[in-house]
Amino acid sequence: MRILVALSSILFSLSVFAADTAPATEAKTTFVQGKDYELLADPVRPLDPTKIEVVEVFAYTCPHCMHFEPLISAWGKKQQADVKVVQLHTKWSSQMEPYQRGFYTLLTLNLKDKVQTAVFDAVHGQRKDLSDAQAWADFLAPFGVDKNKVVSTYDSFGVTSQIKQADARVRAYRTAGTPELVVDGKYRISSSMTNNKQEGMLVVAQYLVDKIRAERAKP
Repeated sequence: MRILVALSSILFSLSVFAADTAPATEAKTTFVQGKDYELLADPVRPLDPTKIEVVEVFAYTCPHCMHFEPLISAWGKKQQADVKVVQLHTKWSSQMEPYQRGFYTLLTLNLKDKVQTAVFDAVHGQRKDLSDAQAWADFLAPFGVDKNKVVSTYDSFGVTSQIKQADARVRAYRTAGTPELVVDGKYRISSSMTNNKQEGMLVVAQYLVDKIRAERAKP
């Protein structure tokens, strides 16, 4: 009899535990349009429509973006091959343009992945002034980059074109702050929608990536 009572108590405890944890799990995996993410009225065509594009709108001058950098970097590395994470540097004023121009210089020279963390540390940790081409050339020299190449790239037509495209996309996304995420050119996520938790932005982004993948798989 004692054994039966003990077994009954264990089963009851397990049922209570399941009842308590099931709603919490569901709450973490179910999100509401207009509350947890916003549907853009006018979708923006992804740069590569064959991929599920996740765009981070950011700026080197933004301390929140510096904190978000390791999070989105780690998240991106865990994604399947059908997901493409893109960083898009924005500007709110002319003072931010040198940093935006510096970012697209790094992209053009295939240096972004190598020095991204170092740039954030230089701007926010060391308070370096990277407000012109020569400053960027001096900063990149220790990484083995030719200074003249940096200066010529910084002021190039190609970098200017990338900046114009970035500015146009930010306007189309109706971005109001940084960092923000735009998934597949249709869904916008900001930290204000996730109780100012950057990790929450990535949880919602994953939900939307899975949603889009499932929709594309339908016959």
